[in-house]
Amino acid sequence: MFLPTARNTKIMREAFLHFIWRTGRFDLRQLRSTTGQDIQIHQFGAPNEDGGPDFLAAQVSIDGLQWAGQVEMHLNSSEWYDHGHERDPAYDNVILHVVLREDRPVFRADGSRIPCLELRGRIPPGILRSYWRLMHNENWIPCQHQLHYVGEDVREGWLGFLVRERLNAKGEYFLGTVHRGRRDWEACFFRALARSMGGRVNGEAMEMLTQALPLRILQKHQHSLLQLEALLFGQSGLLPSADGEQEEYTILLKREYALLRTKYGLTPLPAAAWRFLRMRPNGFPTVRIAQLAALLHRTGQLFSKALAATDQRELMNMFDVKLSNYWRSHYRFGVATETKDRRLGDDMVRSILINAVAPALEAYGRARKEGKYRNRAVSLLRALPAEDNSVIRRWRALGWTAGNAADSQALLSLKKEYCSRSRCLECPVGQEVLGQTYRKDGDGPILSLNERAVLYRIAGVG
Repeated sequence: MFLPTARNTKIMREAFLHFIWRTGRFDLRQLRSTTGQDIQIHQFGAPNEDGGPDFLAAQVSIDGLQWAGQVEMHLNSSEWYDHGHERDPAYDNVILHVVLREDRPVFRADGSRIPCLELRGRIPPGILRSYWRLMHNENWIPCQHQLHYVGEDVREGWLGFLVRERLNAKGEYFLGTVHRGRRDWEACFFRALARSMGGRVNGEAMEMLTQALPLRILQKHQHSLLQLEALLFGQSGLLPSADGEQEEYTILLKREYALLRTKYGLTPLPAAAWRFLRMRPNGFPTVRIAQLAALLHRTGQLFSKALAATDQRELMNMFDVKLSNYWRSHYRFGVATETKDRRLGDDMVRSILINAVAPALEAYGRARKEGKYRNRAVSLLRALPAEDNSVIRRWRALGWTAGNAADSQALLSLKKEYCSRSRCLECPVGQEVLGQTYRKDGDGPILSLNERAVLYRIAGVG
């Protein structure tokens, strides 16, 4: 059996005790408090997602007297005082203090001692070893060698939850920009769209451009593609300087921008904000800005159009725009290339739908309390092909293949929010790995928490 030392008590996380408690994976027989009182567990309580004790509505019997209330958990009992619980009335109804080790008795505000249950010596060594391996390895994901334990139903259910969780987070962020932006949905969507078009390298610069050049100004010039390009390229800081011979198109842009800059009191971004190195020419910021101008020229109400779209195909068509003549034969100012019809590629449009349109639908549905928009966001992701990047390829190598963009978004979230942060005990996959190890190592009967508690009570050994 595991006996905690000062060192491994610090290494163990309190979340592990929560997992052990709520799943009943500890020796439930002949439970006694640290002062010798008989303890029987009837209900372990519900995890508390808000402030206050860790588990709510628990039911236990202590020396034959049944109690209902809260359970608080710590690695060491003295943490009760370290966290200031003795001064918080929310902890007055704690009926049981569950700890790995009691190093100090704990008392309520009225002076009565809170019964304490120590778990040291009751945690099966197999599950403890499995937990240790999850928390202390250098694998790409902690459980990658145990993924075969995880059933398809657990996998599918968890990915379904994760895509919703990721959309919720993105929608919350989008909604925050709406509140800060005086509830201008069009402007906020335009900002998200521009950032998405900039990608990982120039996304931040594209968003800065939309902040330096408000959408309301661009909408006033929607009728003229030349003026839109003059405003966007001028504000980007990418217009060539006055030195050297320049093409007629560049001269026209500079002339238009000079007038519009004075009219609106604009200050351009520094050209150093943009990155061209190690990029394919189709992804150069000059091309993306020209594509953004073409989108605005086609319609100045991009968010309204996205809301009105009925399916993924209509959304894809929304971003099918042609560039002005100059940008069909140029990637950068002054450097002519072969003439091509440089539309937004399918991969870029899908990225926009995933990272701008779906979060906007989620945010709008939440703000309007209309579930249809939130459901459309998920349906959109399920209708799109899975993303292809280094993270998704690593998951595929481990046998977890994304069938669509909803799956790939879920897998990206799983890696970033759970695996990389060692949140295994909050993840059904990690819990399944620990549970399978528990059964495989023969540490205890294959029974649920309540089944084991009932069995022990009936047998009179609890």
